[in-house]
Amino acid sequence: MKIEQIYTGCLAQGAYYIVSENEAIIIDPLREVKPYLVRLEKDNVTLKYIFETHFHADFVSGHLDLSKKTGAPIVYGPTAAPEFEAIIAEDNQIFEIGKIKIKILHTPGHTMESTTYLLIDENGKETAIFTGDTLFLGDVGRPDLAQKATNLTQEDLAGILYDSIQSKIMPLDDSITVYPAHGAGSACGKNMQKETVDILGNQKRTNYALNQPDKESFIREVLDGLTAPPKYFGMNVAMNKSGYESLDIVMNKGLQPVSPEDFEAVAEETGALILDTRGAADFHKGFVPNSINIGLKGDFAPWVGTLIVDVKHPLLLITDEGTEEEVIIRLSRVGFDNVVGYLEGGFEAWKNAGKEIDEVKRITPAEFAEQFTADSKIIDVRKLTEYSAEHIDNAYNRPLDSISDWARNLDDSEHFFLHCAGGYRSMIAASILNSHGIRNFTEIEGGFNGIKKTGKLPTTDFVCQSKTT
Repeated sequence: MKIEQIYTGCLAQGAYYIVSENEAIIIDPLREVKPYLVRLEKDNVTLKYIFETHFHADFVSGHLDLSKKTGAPIVYGPTAAPEFEAIIAEDNQIFEIGKIKIKILHTPGHTMESTTYLLIDENGKETAIFTGDTLFLGDVGRPDLAQKATNLTQEDLAGILYDSIQSKIMPLDDSITVYPAHGAGSACGKNMQKETVDILGNQKRTNYALNQPDKESFIREVLDGLTAPPKYFGMNVAMNKSGYESLDIVMNKGLQPVSPEDFEAVAEETGALILDTRGAADFHKGFVPNSINIGLKGDFAPWVGTLIVDVKHPLLLITDEGTEEEVIIRLSRVGFDNVVGYLEGGFEAWKNAGKEIDEVKRITPAEFAEQFTADSKIIDVRKLTEYSAEHIDNAYNRPLDSISDWARNLDDSEHFFLHCAGGYRSMIAASILNSHGIRNFTEIEGGFNGIKKTGKLPTTDFVCQSKTT
């Protein structure tokens, strides 16, 4: 038997490839299925089943493409109602793969179809659980995503999740290995550990959610501090449940080079948003007017999903040359399938063609320290938790994920400084503000981390009455 966790750090997502004898299964595959096909061919095994723990909200699964390419059936737990052919398993049903078995443990709460898969090895020993978003390391899945579909409140779902964990997971042996669908950085939980594999006994000891004295305490603690889920979550659920276009088609459509001479016309004809995926250090020096910068070398896909409201919105790309395919794949993982082309030759070709160029004014932390006065207006786009831990005195906290709400209230006649933790998010904010005609600001390279190192600016530790408006 072989268990391989295929972990994708930019999504904090774990898929699982399991082989026994000449058969294999894959649990919660990502959108691009080539890596799985390569493994199957290399091991000379047949994919027998594709198991889905639930209808994912934070990414589009590869279940449909993988099933079409291999002929393997898709398996969901009880109550799932996909709009395509699938096996809907019963609670405690057993599936055989080579010499191992997978037992279905229906564990609703995160969603009502959520299911944990219990692996029973060649010797009949219960060895591992694949918990999806039911149980994370250090946390449990947020119970507020399935409310609209179920007419249940988040309190109802949290209570159902408590019952699932107490009846299905806590009775299992402490030696069982826990393989979750996500790790730290995922928006599907709030308190996940950086580790991606653990034993159940350690989680019973250390996971706050598993150490609540009763259901009421569990509900209260699990719901405490939850922020609104990213806007693209609901659209990803719909795609996972109803189906989507093959990634092969998405790639063919998106990998269309557009010359600098035709780029503006294509943008106008399609109504496309121009997405520049270069790093902030390059973007600020020059970019196509009205383009939005979300750097590929960062939490690219989650930020795209958070800031671009409609997954169907057409996108035109500006990339570092050679990264076009990677960009389209990473967009497809969160459901953004409507890429209509990319700038041929990248930004250098645009510049060499003599086209109009825009810039963002950026200064170093040392320069900021020199320009700072008691009257300086500072906008900090970090999360409230980051801001609360420590921030520049009198800085305003306006988190990036809510920029569409607060940007409209800015007065462009009043200059302000803009920063995040390291410069990634603040450049995203700078590009969005710039596209809205707000230009009277200066972005700070290196963000708060760089500012703090100067030791020249007054900061405040945890302030309950933070300036958020």
